[in-house]
Amino acid sequence: MTKVRTEARRRAILQAATSLFLEMGYERATMAELTQRLGGSKATLYGYFASKEELFAAVVEEIGEAYLAEALADLKAMPEVGLEPSLQRFAEKMLRLMLQDEAMALHRMIVGASARSDIGEVFVRLGPRKCLETVAAALLAAMERGDLARGSPKILALQLLGLVRAEIELRQYIQTPSSISRKQIAAMAGRAIRMFLGGQRYAAREPEERTS
Repeated sequence: MTKVRTEARRRAILQAATSLFLEMGYERATMAELTQRLGGSKATLYGYFASKEELFAAVVEEIGEAYLAEALADLKAMPEVGLEPSLQRFAEKMLRLMLQDEAMALHRMIVGASARSDIGEVFVRLGPRKCLETVAAALLAAMERGDLARGSPKILALQLLGLVRAEIELRQYIQTPSSISRKQIAAMAGRAIRMFLGGQRYAAREPEERTS
């Protein structure tokens, strides 16, 4: 019973911390303010997280796991589903994740504070890097099955993720961006995947075919 209460308390701390970071920004948010919002003592809070940096890392990891798990599962199903359909599903879910208000606000906060703290490095380590590694592993497996032309899995993963977010990249600079429907998201994902696979087919051609 104690373990259940402890996990519930930890999740309550992470939920309150997420709201605090998004509301006040990383630099202005304090453990004292979080304690006041949660109730209880600082000692209890520090019993879960030894510092603000550790708390922020846990928030990033929690958000990443909650949103990315389903998208990355589509890549693991690639051998059964097929290359293009699994990439399409992955791209749609990634776009829906990146278009979430919470994800947009978190990204803006991190970009704003990265020049003055190490939270950008923390975010990259626990968010994008984990995603990149999973995507690279899925693409390597596709190469080994003969579904993709050989190349650097990491570079291909970076190119794929770059294409997926290309059409929404500028939205982070707009205060109130227009809404995007699921149909539009599917179309964006389709364009990104066709561009990625088209580039792969081009790269797989023989040199003399490219120059003829």
